[in-house]
Amino acid sequence: MKLRTLSFLTVLVLLMLAGCRAGGPGQPARTVAQFFSKYENRPGFKATDWSAGLTTRLVLGRLAKLGGDNDLTQALSSIRSAKVLTFAPTTSSARELVAQGLTKEVDGLLANERYTPLALDNTDHATVLRYATRQQGDRITEFVATGNVQGAPDSFMLISVGGNFTQEQFNQIKKFLPSVAGELSR
Repeated sequence: MKLRTLSFLTVLVLLMLAGCRAGGPGQPARTVAQFFSKYENRPGFKATDWSAGLTTRLVLGRLAKLGGDNDLTQALSSIRSAKVLTFAPTTSSARELVAQGLTKEVDGLLANERYTPLALDNTDHATVLRYATRQQGDRITEFVATGNVQGAPDSFMLISVGGNFTQEQFNQIKKFLPSVAGELSR
């Protein structure tokens, strides 16, 4: 009887310890939103959140009409929300977090959430961003870009943009985003 009780208690303690570890800060995020929530308040991380209100979309739509068929302005008016998370490490352990942890975690959650990774375009060597999209039919409803903060090669940046884009509008934003990403990370 004592052996059975001792075995039961041992198993119970091991299960409790495993449960505590699974709920700890080392648990990988499963969605982009969880990733932002997990890291946005940690030291060294900077988060920026922007939501396009009706007024902003109307102003951008008006600018698109005044400027003719400006694909970039129309693409910008299709943005509903944008989030940026940056991390510039200052210690060697923080650099390792970037090199191994953050990038692998993002790759895993993008695969888990069924984002479609796009081919890497490194024509702009100053800022190389990797893109993954989520589509509904022929429209892109969300895209995620990952890369480095401009001027900090050991850094990390994650940009999540939600909206309703055609492929051409998304291509216009891809051309524009690397220059804006440097400004957003400051």
